[in-house]
Amino acid sequence: MAAATASGPRGEGGGAAASALPMERIQSLTELAELEAAYSRLCEEEKVVQEELDALLEQQSTIENKMVVLHRMGPNLQLIEGDAQQLAGMITFTCNLAENVSSKVRQLDLAKNRLYQAIQRADDILDLKFCMDGVQTALRNEDYEQAAAHIHRYLSLDKSVIELSRQGKEGGIIDANLKLLQEAEQRLKTIVTEKFDTAMKQGDLPRVERFFKIFPLLGLHEEGLSKFSEYLCKQVANKAEENLQLVMGTDMSDRRAAVIFADTLTLLFEGIARIVETHQPIVETYYGPGRLYALIKHLQVECDRQVEKVVDKFIKERDYHRQFQQVQNSMMRSSSAEKIEPRELDPILTEVTLMNARSELYLRFIKRRIMADFEVGDSMASEEVKQEHQKYLDKLLNNCLLSRTMQELIGYYITMEEYFMRETVNKAVAMDSYEKGQLTSSMVDDVFYIVKKCIGRALSSSSIDCLCAMINHSTTELESDFREVLYNKLKQGFPATTFQDFQRGVTSAVNIMHSSLQQGKFDTKGIESTDEAKQSFLVTLNNVEVCSENIMTLKKTLESDCSKLLSQGFGGEQAQAKIDSCLSDMAAVSNKFRDLLQEGLSELNSTAIKPQVKPWINLFLSVSHNIEEEEFSDYEANDPWVQQFILNLEQQMTEFKAGLSPVIYDTLTGLMTSLTAIELEKVLLKSTFSRLGGLQFDKELRSLIAYLTTVTTWTIRDKFARLSQMATILNLERVTEILDYWGPNSGPLTWRLTPAEVRQVLALRIDFRSEDIKRLRL
Repeated sequence: MAAATASGPRGEGGGAAASALPMERIQSLTELAELEAAYSRLCEEEKVVQEELDALLEQQSTIENKMVVLHRMGPNLQLIEGDAQQLAGMITFTCNLAENVSSKVRQLDLAKNRLYQAIQRADDILDLKFCMDGVQTALRNEDYEQAAAHIHRYLSLDKSVIELSRQGKEGGIIDANLKLLQEAEQRLKTIVTEKFDTAMKQGDLPRVERFFKIFPLLGLHEEGLSKFSEYLCKQVANKAEENLQLVMGTDMSDRRAAVIFADTLTLLFEGIARIVETHQPIVETYYGPGRLYALIKHLQVECDRQVEKVVDKFIKERDYHRQFQQVQNSMMRSSSAEKIEPRELDPILTEVTLMNARSELYLRFIKRRIMADFEVGDSMASEEVKQEHQKYLDKLLNNCLLSRTMQELIGYYITMEEYFMRETVNKAVAMDSYEKGQLTSSMVDDVFYIVKKCIGRALSSSSIDCLCAMINHSTTELESDFREVLYNKLKQGFPATTFQDFQRGVTSAVNIMHSSLQQGKFDTKGIESTDEAKQSFLVTLNNVEVCSENIMTLKKTLESDCSKLLSQGFGGEQAQAKIDSCLSDMAAVSNKFRDLLQEGLSELNSTAIKPQVKPWINLFLSVSHNIEEEEFSDYEANDPWVQQFILNLEQQMTEFKAGLSPVIYDTLTGLMTSLTAIELEKVLLKSTFSRLGGLQFDKELRSLIAYLTTVTTWTIRDKFARLSQMATILNLERVTEILDYWGPNSGPLTWRLTPAEVRQVLALRIDFRSEDIKRLRL
């Protein structure tokens, strides 16, 4: 209970937590066990409190030392307090002084600004008087540049200052000066306008430029640009009319007669470009940046008028619309009675593309000049102003009559170029010929020359839309029409020889001849001989392969040419995407030609190779491989099958090697090799072997693989992997020896045979018991 009593003050002192057992709780305890538990708990608390008291007593000396230090610091703190009060007084004094000084400075600044305003006002009044005197003197001396400079100075004066001056004592004098200056301004504007008009009528360029430079000083920027543009437009019109008259008098035997209208447009564009280059510095210097657009806008209107005249003459002289109508009718009707000769279109199509190329080049020049001028003028402008100027430029370039006229001409051109290409390709196909010693016929080179010419001509127009249209037409022509011609030739098939017919069981001589004649039918011109039909089929295969390669070569060339065209700034934002789409279609057509080549090779393989190779391989069954030592030695001296088979293959493939391209021949050899492996495997499983017979087959297989390796670049060993493994099995001394090569013992060898096939091959050995083969665990 003493402990409980001691715990009470400890809780009140706040040094530690109060006892967890309140006095009321302890007094209510009646059970001995509860009392003992409470006692133990209070003892523990007492122990903790004792420890805390000991810890505090240990710190007594430290705390006392600190208290001594604090007592010693008292006098110093009093000194610091005094210093702080003194410092506060000094700061207050400084603040008040600074406030007084700043108010004085503000008063001085106000006085200075008023002084400047007074000086400015005095200067403006003097300038006003100076301008009035100077204008009068300059006008009397006809020094219009000086007079304009005085007016420009007057117009630059601050109007609010002049208004204040009018309210002063000298208001009457200033009003009189202002009136005189305004009269002089109107008089000078009238004089400059009249002098400019007179100089323009007389064609006096120095005087025109002289008064053109005065307009902006008088605030007449738009009027000056308009009048100067009118003068320049007259110069352009006169020169264009002169050039057009020369065109009408040009002798048709002249070297440039075929492109005389394109040359006329070129002269027009060059003349305008020269005007822009010559006068752009004057406009920028005297009118400021951003004003070139107004000048070019007026010039473009005159350019459109002159282009319309030239194009109308071109359409009339070249009979452009009539020829287009005739082409359109020819394409809609298949009759050849009214067809226009493609050669007649050739010079017209060339001239149209040249005209469009010159137009694109001119518009690109105009765009570049205006954009550069806008960039300087809009350097500090907002984004909205820049976008608005860009819209002005796009509208000028896209909606001008020049652009619309050229789009119309190119629209007609695309149809006529398509007709030219189609008809010329048809002629090349109809005139197809083959020279001995050549792998391909004439139409392949002719057709691709035509296609390249048409696409190249479209490319020379510098119009991305025109180029894409012609690439698409060329792709369609190659894919549909030309590929169909080659497909029909291959569809006739490779004619079988009489020897092949004999092997197929045709014993009647009449039937043999009839079959040869029927299968020799290849060309629609008539029935060819079998040899000619064979050669025609092989040439067609070569044609297909060369077509596929030519298309990819053309695609790569176009990629390079289009990249150069786009790098020069031709085409819009979507130009690259359009070209990529067209060229991807061209690649797809190349793949279709490759597919056609595979079809033709499959036909050749099944018609010419398989009927002969299969009987040669079947002869393997007539040679016994259930042999002893004596027969093995005889086979070694006189090969019973493989050497003759190799000779037959070589003779057969020699015919194709001379008539096929190396790539096609190599592919055909690969097909023949695959066929040989498949057929040889079939006859192998029909034969029986002794130990020496298996060794004989291994020798034959090695000889065959060695020969085929020399005649093709294809991987031979992979195709003969199954046969090689069969030969290994047939060479085993005992059945269980297979386990040395199978499963975990196979090493790097990958078995191509299933366990069932291994047992089947083992069963071909007559000296292997079936019970032993069945017991194998594979």
